[in-house]
Amino acid sequence: MAAQEKKPAADALLKKRIRQIIRLLAKAYPDAKCALLFTNPLELLVATILSAQCTDERVNQVTRSLFTKYRSAADYVKVPLAELEQDIRPTGFYRNKARTLQACCQQLVQEHGGQVPKDMEALVRLPGVGRKTANVVLGTAYGIPSGIVVDTHVSRIARRLGLTDKTQPEKIEQDLLAIVPQEEWIDFGHRLIHHGRRICTARKPKCSECPLSEVCPRIGVS
Repeated sequence: MAAQEKKPAADALLKKRIRQIIRLLAKAYPDAKCALLFTNPLELLVATILSAQCTDERVNQVTRSLFTKYRSAADYVKVPLAELEQDIRPTGFYRNKARTLQACCQQLVQEHGGQVPKDMEALVRLPGVGRKTANVVLGTAYGIPSGIVVDTHVSRIARRLGLTDKTQPEKIEQDLLAIVPQEEWIDFGHRLIHHGRRICTARKPKCSECPLSEVCPRIGVS
């Protein structure tokens, strides 16, 4: 009986703490948004695929000219593979990424009239698109709170804050979805990513400057 009584109390405490975290993040990063530059859902989808193992800054440098040359999903399908490879070469792993982009855009053309679908199930069926990429597109391009984007920053900070003890992105996301209100899912992801880049870095986090210091147990931080 005592064990059963402790769990609701622990859950209530965690939800109270997450409300504090959300409030502090909103105050510290009120204008946080996706760092990838885009003007439509297709551009964001392409940029997100290119961002794998590449910085957003480098991707933005590449897409500045890429999005002028390729304006539709059909454009990516029609171009010779070798030419597309060279166009995206600075993002790294360009051969794999070029094949993935063409396969993804081919499916967009064949099954969705060249448009990026607005639902998770259809998005994750596209080549090169997992939950993380789908969450980015749905949340940032369409404003649909389908989940929380879990990248390396979110994974690291969620564990340091004691919001999860998982290591797999899908399991971390499920833990976060259980405690973060749905209306906060999009902003919460953006703000944690900004926090991870600016303050809660993988090496030498700037704990003395951290806006979350009053609620952070610093799990795993020496």
